[in-house]
Amino acid sequence: MRRHPFCASHRSVFPVCAERTLRTRFLVSPSDAMKYILYARKSSESEERQALSIEAQLRELREFAEREQLEIVASFCEAKTAKEPGRTRFGEMLSMIEKGDAMGIISWHPDRLARNSIDGGRIIYLLDTGALKELRFPTFWFESTPQGKFMLNIAFGQSKYYVDNLSENVKRGIRQKLHRGEWPALAPIGYNNNLKTKQIEVDPVRAPLVKKAFELYATGSFALRALSNTLKELGLRSHKENVLSLSSIQRILQNPVYYGMIHRLGELYEGSHEPIITKELFDEVEQVLAGKSRKKKRKRKHEFLFSGLLHCGSCGCAITAERQKGHAYYRCTKKKGQCEEKYLREEDLLMQVRTIVEELSLPDAWAEKMLQHLDQENQNTQSIWQDETRCLATRKETLEKKIDALLDLKLNGALETDEYVRKKNALLNEKADIEQAVKQVQRGDDDRLEPIRDLIRASRDAKNLLTAEKLPELPAFLSSVGSNVLLTGKTLRWEARKGWRRIAQRRVCFGWLGRRDSNPRMTAPEAVALPLGDSPIRNRKPAKSTENSALFPGIERTNCRD
Repeated sequence: MRRHPFCASHRSVFPVCAERTLRTRFLVSPSDAMKYILYARKSSESEERQALSIEAQLRELREFAEREQLEIVASFCEAKTAKEPGRTRFGEMLSMIEKGDAMGIISWHPDRLARNSIDGGRIIYLLDTGALKELRFPTFWFESTPQGKFMLNIAFGQSKYYVDNLSENVKRGIRQKLHRGEWPALAPIGYNNNLKTKQIEVDPVRAPLVKKAFELYATGSFALRALSNTLKELGLRSHKENVLSLSSIQRILQNPVYYGMIHRLGELYEGSHEPIITKELFDEVEQVLAGKSRKKKRKRKHEFLFSGLLHCGSCGCAITAERQKGHAYYRCTKKKGQCEEKYLREEDLLMQVRTIVEELSLPDAWAEKMLQHLDQENQNTQSIWQDETRCLATRKETLEKKIDALLDLKLNGALETDEYVRKKNALLNEKADIEQAVKQVQRGDDDRLEPIRDLIRASRDAKNLLTAEKLPELPAFLSSVGSNVLLTGKTLRWEARKGWRRIAQRRVCFGWLGRRDSNPRMTAPEAVALPLGDSPIRNRKPAKSTENSALFPGIERTNCRD
């Protein structure tokens, strides 16, 4: 059976010139009396992408309107995707058509008008009601007939299928990149995109500043705004050389990419890029962000040296301070009722603090000898490191098997996606800790000795806090070395923290500060006779304390006066 020459199946493949000839010969064109709206759109809002798309469409559409002698009453242009409804200029155009200000639309192709079912349905509905009389496209033929609307619907469907399929292809590609450990987008601040390898590389300029940002914030002494000002002074900028906003800095501090992981839609992936910081530093920053390591300081009318540090030993209330006759006095706030504790002048309190600092200060010679012993101990642990490396490798292999088992459970439907992501993230973080430990061992860093080194250095430098310019640092020092700092009967009482307790409780010798104890006591000598000229202090048996021996390895008590 021979098809009619004007059926929809033939019209859809006619070239543009043939379509014009057919319309001129057989159809009555209403274009002479009809007003049209010109609509041009590009998908991306970015200036550098599809920069000439709008301009090219406008030029082609105006030439088309001039050839067809179509009257244009308005032009609408926008750079927004049509995948989802809600385009502002598109809505304004349809409002004009509903009001009768125009009855036709000129656009490059139906996919410029709609790539979603809602906007496509609105166009079809306006055609059905007669508010929209005609659609004109330089690249697509349309007639407001049942067959024409059917073909237009197919064109809208094809446009939607194209964008949906493109979206799935892009998501699949991103998933493959994530499983390979590749960063799938523009490199974060501190990294640069390598267009050849498709990887991200450490930015030699910004990466040290990003690491500095983590280190500063981990101290707990910086609010986000203060950190922002500091980074601005240091010169940290975005890839477009803009000053970083507070939200940008917060995103940096919360982004696990900097310790080697990639976070995507709540799930962690192992990255193949070089980390900028350690996971330990990242965890410290997370604690500060969660408010666990930094207390908000309220503004006070007068600032006192030990404000917010002390509590009353009788009732447990906070100790406040006030200034009377040129002196600062500390007293109980008595928030819980009557309290018998008396006022204490700041000078008297400072004397007690000085005594605590002296008790916690190590002589330079002692500290130097301890540090040398730790360095020697670090060099003599090669065999231990090898055993530890094998142990860590075994733990890492076990974790990898657990991650594979989790994936199998998810693929078999025995594990929900949320549960899978939660457990996988925990295992990957644990694996990152192990990999970091392996790197430290391979570099020869015995991390277990580092806290002891820090303790020795802090104890060695503690006496410097007694100088006038260092006095403001005393409260922070007391908070770091002790807890439960109480004021009872004008006497300062405190509990030393682990490590510092060992230093505070040592009673091995009395000459370490260069002065004699006010009340020296000698232990009884052994039954055997002492060699002539030997002191009982030199030959007494040290107290049995595993804490002291662990803290001061290799330090001979008999040399404490040297």
